[in-house]
Amino acid sequence: MRFIGACLAAVFAAIAPASLAQTQASQVDEAAPAPPTAEQAPIALLVDATSGQVLHERNADRRFVPASITKTMTAYVAFELLEEGALDPRQTFAVRPETFREWSGKGSTMFLPADARPTVAELLMAIMNISANDGSIVLAEGAAGSVPQWTGMMNAKARELGMTNSHFHSPNGWMDEGKTFVSARDLARLARALILRHPQRYRTFIGNEGFSYNGIAQPNHDPLIGRVEGADGIKTGFTNEAGNGFLGSVERNGRRLIMVIAAADSARVRNNAARDYIEWGFGNFSHRTLFARGSTVGTARVQNGEARHVDLIPLAPISVSVPRGSDPEVSLRIRYEGPLKAPIAEGDRVAMLELEVEGMPTSQIPLVAAEEVAEAGILDRFWNGIAGWFS
Repeated sequence: MRFIGACLAAVFAAIAPASLAQTQASQVDEAAPAPPTAEQAPIALLVDATSGQVLHERNADRRFVPASITKTMTAYVAFELLEEGALDPRQTFAVRPETFREWSGKGSTMFLPADARPTVAELLMAIMNISANDGSIVLAEGAAGSVPQWTGMMNAKARELGMTNSHFHSPNGWMDEGKTFVSARDLARLARALILRHPQRYRTFIGNEGFSYNGIAQPNHDPLIGRVEGADGIKTGFTNEAGNGFLGSVERNGRRLIMVIAAADSARVRNNAARDYIEWGFGNFSHRTLFARGSTVGTARVQNGEARHVDLIPLAPISVSVPRGSDPEVSLRIRYEGPLKAPIAEGDRVAMLELEVEGMPTSQIPLVAAEEVAEAGILDRFWNGIAGWFS
């Protein structure tokens, strides 16, 4: 692989000279399964979560009705609130009488009794593993005061994540005449944020084989968990309005792929397509780590700071996927609006690493400040100004 890019010398040490030979030696003898056909999945997307690279796509920006995949955004909002301390997993919420009347036994449910007081942890387990419609409403009302207030938070988070082709009208994705819609690319963006920002909560609340509440045990209908190596979620969806969809993720040996399949005619078609899709992704692309988590990728200039530069690091290991048996040109570029203005907090997202593999779409990976840079005092500004004349 041939690399292009300034301030990225460390990447060469991370790439073994024998990478091409290792790639060729690791090719499988048997042909890997193929991506789903347009008949199987009119909408399909496969993304390398570690690099953000698109490995395959079909109608990735077309809006569609997500059905219960909507609950992924409900989980993300809850995870954000837990992170902020605005929600506690041990906190309990009562079931409002009107909520019980409307949602008791409606679609997928955790069978909440009228007098139930489930914890936030129980609600999240039920929402993400047995697709509890009733649990979604109870969480939304308990945490935000009302469903409209909760969906307002969902849409605010969608905007933060750059989900430009998505809108949420309900916490659970129940049929609402198309008022709730997403795109495959937006869902992949949501899944990456869910996993990268909240890895421990993701492992705890998502990808379980089932969940039992009030003496009623129900299985998770995820088509990959327990059947595909490394599968750990995320969410299926089905209504007559939406067809059969799936947002899924699989991790193997430090590499994670995220897939979206939508508008499949049946659960059987969706499930088979999902298994083939993920195996195709792992079987037809090789993977090479470029930067370890926390390693310095480059630097950015800082204006009016105690330091004139700040190191840039990734939130997770940065890797690249290339088609097996190929030797494409790979370019890496750091982009930011600069110079950055102090003060800068440690962990602030301040730059993007653009990763481009010849013949594949460009992907972007966020970089954060490795350390705090305080605002310079008058004397520091004076010396920084003098130093700037000679830089």
